[in-house]
Amino acid sequence: MIEIERTYLAKYIPKDIKNYPCREIMDIYVPKKIRHPVVRIRKSGDKFEITKKQQIGNDPSKQKEETITLTKEEFEELSEVEGKRTRKIRYYYDYGNGKAEIGIFKDEKEGLVLIDFEFESEEEENKFEMPDFCLVEVTDEEFLAGGMLCGKSYQDIEKDLKRFNYKKLFLD
Repeated sequence: MIEIERTYLAKYIPKDIKNYPCREIMDIYVPKKIRHPVVRIRKSGDKFEITKKQQIGNDPSKQKEETITLTKEEFEELSEVEGKRTRKIRYYYDYGNGKAEIGIFKDEKEGLVLIDFEFESEEEENKFEMPDFCLVEVTDEEFLAGGMLCGKSYQDIEKDLKRFNYKKLFLD
């Protein structure tokens, strides 16, 4: 499957966000020893999967994505692997004809909020206009890619975030 997605830093968290569905997500990227792992073991609510994402060509918004659904038992065993970990609450926020996936990071990355938009076609992606609750597009920023971000703290990425005048955000 080809995924077309853009990622943004949040300018603010929409005030009515708690009225939208959400789920806690735990990601484990492997292998831990490489700089930018692309294999992800995920628990998303009560769903479990393993996914491999690889950029297509020079466009970071287009990725080849291969996903296998796991049972809870498979996930539990695989989650014992040493990997880079992160946890977030993802809200599925209505925006335009689609959904904004607003990821509010927890634990060592608390204060970081990333927003993803997925598109059905390149035409839809090209017509997209950044919403007011987004600060700046960061799709091209490798330091915010899942496999790079996992295992890091907010302090580890703070210098890079300052380039965008990003301010820590928290859910009230």
